[in-house]
Amino acid sequence: MTLNEYFETSNGYGVLATSNEEGQVNIALYAKPHMLDENTLAFIMRNRRSYGNLQTNPTAAYLYIEKDGGYLGKRLHLTKIREDKDQDAIDTIRRKQRTHTGPDSDSTLVVFQIDEIRPAVGG
Repeated sequence: MTLNEYFETSNGYGVLATSNEEGQVNIALYAKPHMLDENTLAFIMRNRRSYGNLQTNPTAAYLYIEKDGGYLGKRLHLTKIREDKDQDAIDTIRRKQRTHTGPDSDSTLVVFQIDEIRPAVGG
């Protein structure tokens, strides 16, 4: 099963961990990633702490836990490779209708290279 198939067929929740250049860590709940291919994925991010951390430290980790019991899931080690601020392009891949508007409503599509995939527990 490919990683794209895995995310399409599983139900669960995710947590994205980032840190700034000083090593101060942030964790935030995130939806499933948008798989671009088997080696790259993207998250739609607002200008908050996780996004800010990625401006000075491009590495991140994403933990996805399946809702179906046990400790099933994936840990993805990631490196940011690019960003896209085209709101029309972002809206085409958005899974849910955008509900937030206002001065900080602009989002950025942040694209990551997948460096390593591990099970949620062990491995």
